[in-house]
Amino acid sequence: MNLQLSASESAFQQEVRHFFECDYPQYILEKVHRGDRLSREDHCVSQAALQSKQWLGIGWPKAHGGPGWTENQRYIFESELERIGAPNIIPMAVIYVGPIIVEFGTPEQQQRWLPDILSSTSMWAQGYSEPESGSDLASLGLRADRNGDDYILNGNKVWTTLGHWADWIFCLVRTSKGERKQEGISFVCVDMRSAGITIHPIITMNGAWELNRISFDNVRVPIINRIGEEGRGWHYANVLLSTERLSYAHIGKKKADLRKLRILAGDAPSDNYASLMDEPLFAAKLAALEIEVAVLEVWVLRALDGELAQAAVSSLKIKCTECAQTITELFMLLSGRSAMAFPDINLADWQGVLLSTPSYGVMSADSYLFERSQTIYGGTSEIQRNIIWKSLIR
Repeated sequence: MNLQLSASESAFQQEVRHFFECDYPQYILEKVHRGDRLSREDHCVSQAALQSKQWLGIGWPKAHGGPGWTENQRYIFESELERIGAPNIIPMAVIYVGPIIVEFGTPEQQQRWLPDILSSTSMWAQGYSEPESGSDLASLGLRADRNGDDYILNGNKVWTTLGHWADWIFCLVRTSKGERKQEGISFVCVDMRSAGITIHPIITMNGAWELNRISFDNVRVPIINRIGEEGRGWHYANVLLSTERLSYAHIGKKKADLRKLRILAGDAPSDNYASLMDEPLFAAKLAALEIEVAVLEVWVLRALDGELAQAAVSSLKIKCTECAQTITELFMLLSGRSAMAFPDINLADWQGVLLSTPSYGVMSADSYLFERSQTIYGGTSEIQRNIIWKSLIR
C-alpha cells in the first residue's frame, strides 16, 4: 500500500499541526507534559477547542456535525494530537455512542443528544461490564423490566470509566431471556441524575479515580431512551466494539513516547557507559520497539482501509495494547530507583515534594501501573484470542 501522503493530506497535516502548536490551549499541553491529572473542565476546554474547528466528532458524517473526514484524515489528526501531547478525546460519547446514535437512533434522539456531545455540555459513560459477568458480557444481568412507558432498572455495572463525570450512561440491559444469552439484550441511555443511581468509586493502584461501580435501584428510564429495537442490543454493542478496539492503537502516542525515551536515555547516566543509550541491551530493546510500532502502523492503516477481517483487528488490539505496556516497562528501566518516589500525583503541587528525583520517574511509575489495564478493557486479550480462534475453525 502507498504510505506517502498526498498533496492534500500533507496540507491537512500542516493545518492540524499549526492548530495544535498555535491555537490550541497551551496550558492544557503544559499540564499533560508536567504529568498533572486533568479535570473534567480541562477536557471540556480541550474538546471545545477541537469543536471550534468542527474537529471533535471524528468519524461522524457532516450531516450530523462531524468533519466528514476520510479514514486517512482522521488518522493524521489523531497522530498530530498525540505527537504534540494533547489529551485524547474522551471516547465514550464521541467515539462510542455517538456513531451508534447516528446510525440507529431516531431523529428525535439525534437532535436530543448529538448537539450536547459536540458542545461538551454532556459527558457519557459506558455501562457494559458487570460484577458477576467477568469477560462474558452476554451473561449480563442488569434487569430492565417494562412498566408502562418506562423500564425499571435493577442491578450493577462495574469498571465504569469516568462515571462520576457522566451526565448520561449507555447501558446494555436484560429486557428478556432467550435461548441464547445474547438474545433479550437491549441498548438504553440513562440520565445519571435519575433517582436510584449510586456511584461507588474504584481507586486504581496508581491512585487515580477513573473507575466506578454504578448501582441501579428501581431506576425509571423512559422507553424512548432505548436505541433501536428491543432485544437487538447485542448487535448494536458489536458495532460499537468493532470501532472501540481499533481506537486503542494510539500509534501517534507510541511514536511520541519512543522519541521521548530516546532523548531521556541519551541524557541519563549509566554505571558502565556515557549514557543509557550506549548500553547495548537498552538500545536493542528500544530499537525493537521502534520497529514494532512501525509494523503496527502499517497494520492499522490497512485496517482503516478495510483490508482486515474482525479477527485481524482483534489481533491488532492485542499487539497494540501489549506494545503500550512494553513501552512503560522501558520507561521504568530508564527511571530506575527514581520510580520508587511516588507522591500523590492528584495534588496540584505534587512535584514540589521531589528533591533530586526527576519527575519523569513518578510519571513512568504512574503510566506503568495504569497501562496494566490496557489488555483488559475493550475486551480482554483472552476474549480477542477466542475471536481469532473461532475465525480459524469455521
